[in-house]
Amino acid sequence: MKIIEHVETLTREGELLADVAERAGTDAPVPTCPQWRVADLLRHTGAVHRWAAGFVRDAAVEPAPFPDAPELAGAELLAWFREGHRALVRTLTDAPADVQCWTFLPTAAPSPLAFWARRQAHETTVHRMDAEAALGTGYGPVTAEFAEDGVDELLVGFHARPRSRVRTEQPRVLRIRAADTGAVWTVHLSQEPPRTVLGDAGPADCEVTGEASWLYAALWNRLPLAGPKVTGDETLARLWTETAGI
Repeated sequence: MKIIEHVETLTREGELLADVAERAGTDAPVPTCPQWRVADLLRHTGAVHRWAAGFVRDAAVEPAPFPDAPELAGAELLAWFREGHRALVRTLTDAPADVQCWTFLPTAAPSPLAFWARRQAHETTVHRMDAEAALGTGYGPVTAEFAEDGVDELLVGFHARPRSRVRTEQPRVLRIRAADTGAVWTVHLSQEPPRTVLGDAGPADCEVTGEASWLYAALWNRLPLAGPKVTGDETLARLWTETAGI
C-alpha cells in the first residue's frame, strides 16, 4: 500500500475511534483489553500518536519513551485525543518523503515515513475495534488489501522480534491463508522467535484459513482464533491466542 493510502486510513480510523469512544463513554470497560476502560484506550492511543509524530516531525534517530497522557476524562479527554490524531495526520502529510528517523521493526520498510504511516494506520484501526467492543457493536469493515497488509506487518514484523513469546519446544509450522486475497504466510515456530516466509513452504501442523479481514481481527486477538477455519493441531491456534499479544 502507498503512504497516502495508509494516511487516509489513519485519518478515517482515528475519527471513527473517537466517535465510537464518545458514544461508549470514557468509563466503559473494553472487553478486548480487560484491564482497560475507554479512557485508558484513548490515553494509550493518543500517547502513541504523539510519540510517533515526534520521530517524524523532529527527524529523531534515537528511540524515546511514550509521552505521559494527561489524567483527563469525558469531553476533555476526547478533545485531547482528537488533537493528537489530527497533529499526527498533519505531520505524516507534510513530512518530506526522504525524512530519516527511528523505526523499530526488523523488516525494512520502503522508508521511515512509509513505516510510520503504516504502523499508525494499523495501531489506530485495531484500537478502533477495541472502542467498538466497548460500545458492544460489531467491528466495522476493513478492506481486504489493508487487512492483508496488517497481517503481514504482524507476522513478518512484530513476531520476528526477540520479544515475541510465541515459542514451541519442538519445531512446528503454522500456516495462515487469506482465502480472498490469496496471500499465504508460513510461520516456523521453535524455541527461537517465529520465522515467517511468504507462500506455501512445506507441510504445516496447523492451518488457519479465512478472509483477510477475519484473519486481521483474529491474529491481533480481537476475535477468537478458533472454529472450522482452523485445521490440524489446534493447540498452535491456542498458543497464538495465549502468547501473541503485542
